[in-house]
Amino acid sequence: MTFSPGGLATGIGSLPYTDPGQALPLIRENMPVIPHWPQLPQRGGVEGFVYQFLQPLVHFELLLMENDGAVFDDENPHWPEKLTNFYTAYLAVEEKDLTALEYFTLPREAAAGFYAFMEEMARDMGEALYLKGHLAGPLTVAFQLKNRRGRVAYYEDQLRDLVVKTLAAHAYWQARTLAGLNRTPIIFVDEPAISVYGQSTYITVTREMIKTDLNAIFHFIHQAGGLAGVHSCDAIDWSILCECDLDIINLDAYNFGPSLFVYARELRDFIERGGVIAWGIVPTSEKAFGEDAESLLLRWKELIRGLVERGIPAELLHRQSMITPACGTGLLAPELAEHIYRLTRQVSERVNEGAF
Repeated sequence: MTFSPGGLATGIGSLPYTDPGQALPLIRENMPVIPHWPQLPQRGGVEGFVYQFLQPLVHFELLLMENDGAVFDDENPHWPEKLTNFYTAYLAVEEKDLTALEYFTLPREAAAGFYAFMEEMARDMGEALYLKGHLAGPLTVAFQLKNRRGRVAYYEDQLRDLVVKTLAAHAYWQARTLAGLNRTPIIFVDEPAISVYGQSTYITVTREMIKTDLNAIFHFIHQAGGLAGVHSCDAIDWSILCECDLDIINLDAYNFGPSLFVYARELRDFIERGGVIAWGIVPTSEKAFGEDAESLLLRWKELIRGLVERGIPAELLHRQSMITPACGTGLLAPELAEHIYRLTRQVSERVNEGAF
């Protein structure tokens, strides 16, 4: 699929409201071509990743909710039977069984923003050409879960596989559901935990593990006719993502933009085969109040110049760019989030006009 956004804007996902009716107008006004559904963490823990994306593991009693947390119940004598039930459902999804896919939905009580977004877009698509969704990434999720012995799920092959397959099947459901509105879905995998790669305390986390797990999710997104993106808000080894079957790399360009320079060769290969850089050039902090569209545009141009000096054509970079906030805004004050979204639109408009 050819995707050349030329500076179009979208958001990362979260907004600081409890009512989706407050979030949707802000999204549609500032990101009309690629609106996203709003995650609303201010509604409480029900908007967390376990409730939103891992309910199949809870349903099949592989993951238990205990003491305001979740634990893999892998010492239960009925664990093998429960595993069989889960994998039967997952394999049915691989065979495009839509009944089995219902296990992997977003629960209505845990994703009010998603269902409000679907209803609103069904009534009036406006300028939207794409519809953006998002989910938590496998490293980020598996590093936050443990089993009965206190082992981190990511280091247990079976538990990591359960997390990856659950997220992959959910990504398929989400992309299919958005595509049902006759627009191309874009699904971002939010994966800040890629930053652990290369750290001495995470020596057993290999690039092949990261790529294999992410590609399993991207495969399902592509199967549903969608574009796959990764959002990571740190200075990571970007070559890992360049080597994945990925369409969009989204970074906190405000704080970590120069971290791309080391990987200019890999980025050029990525972009030349149709990849997009989604520049999170609008800071998601109080710093945003000290910026305007011109100052942020200048910062973006400096990053473009740095990549051009390292061999990537400016015209190609412009064509294959998106503009986003640096991260989600769900924990910020509403007035700050609103300012950030307006700045994102203003920078996007300038880039889209060819100001590079």
